Amino acid sequence: MPVLSFKKLVSVAVLASATLLCGLGSQIAAAAAPLAQTPAPGFFRLMVGEFEVTAINDGTIELPVDQLLNHPEHKTHAALEKAFLNVPVETSINAYVINTGDRLILIDAGAGALFGPTLGKLVANLQASGYEPEQVDDIYITHLHTDHIGGLVSENALAFPNAVVHVDKKDADFWLSQDNLNNAPAEEKASYEAAIALLTPYQAAGKFAPFHHKTPLTPGIKAISTYGHTVGHSAYEVESQGQKLWLIGDLIHVAAVQLDHPKVTIAFDTDKKKAAAERERIFKQAAKEGILIGAAHIQFPGLGHLRKKGHSYEWIPVNFTQLN
Repeated sequence: MPVLSFKKLVSVAVLASATLLCGLGSQIAAAAAPLAQTPAPGFFRLMVGEFEVTAINDGTIELPVDQLLNHPEHKTHAALEKAFLNVPVETSINAYVINTGDRLILIDAGAGALFGPTLGKLVANLQASGYEPEQVDDIYITHLHTDHIGGLVSENALAFPNAVVHVDKKDADFWLSQDNLNNAPAEEKASYEAAIALLTPYQAAGKFAPFHHKTPLTPGIKAISTYGHTVGHSAYEVESQGQKLWLIGDLIHVAAVQLDHPKVTIAFDTDKKKAAAERERIFKQAAKEGILIGAAHIQFPGLGHLRKKGHSYEWIPVNFTQLN
């Protein structure tokens, strides 16, 4: 048997491999993996001073924002097209976990099972992030709309059995009022009924503690009254080692429109004039001071900074970090 040079051996091997691949081409194509159709677990983590902050995605929901915004429909469509979006807009619902080292705090609780299968992923994503619902000490709710409290109860049990739920007393008094429920228009009664059903188990367990807007909360976390979207809507300031994060709830719903036009309101706003004024107040200060923002309905993880541009704002998403 003749001895082949190394160079010739390599050439023969390459040719043989190419022939084999050509012969198996159809088999390789047939063995292609099916579409996974699911993203990676929905959590994102960063540090604010010594506090570890984890954004948790509850899922997304499609919103017909052209019918909901107080803005000419053609202008809404133009703004969405500029942002490479279509109607309905797939909209994130985000919550945030703050680990202070002493306490584990959840800001908002997602929609639970109230809006269909594309939402209600908060607990699964919380667990994927390394936490269990039983570890949560406190839950601070920005307001009592159902997409922020639906995840409080699961299968008629407390989803967070060791947590105390906190919300501004004005919001609690409004949404948990039987008189308000009785007097509400038929199309609005479900929101009151859901709030009552979701908070009653925590009340019965002695785990519901509404606060006055000046009530001290957990060290490093305080409420900022941003009334307008609801009567007791609150943002939360997280501060550690001089760094600040403002978790602003529903001060903004459609970034593609409301960053350019902050005065545009949405049908969900209880007091549209106040809602627009509070958005401008918070945005202006956050942009001036460089405060990090976390928003419930900006695309996940909803974390970034604001830069003022005339009468509009620019959104600068946070940089990805490994936290090494």
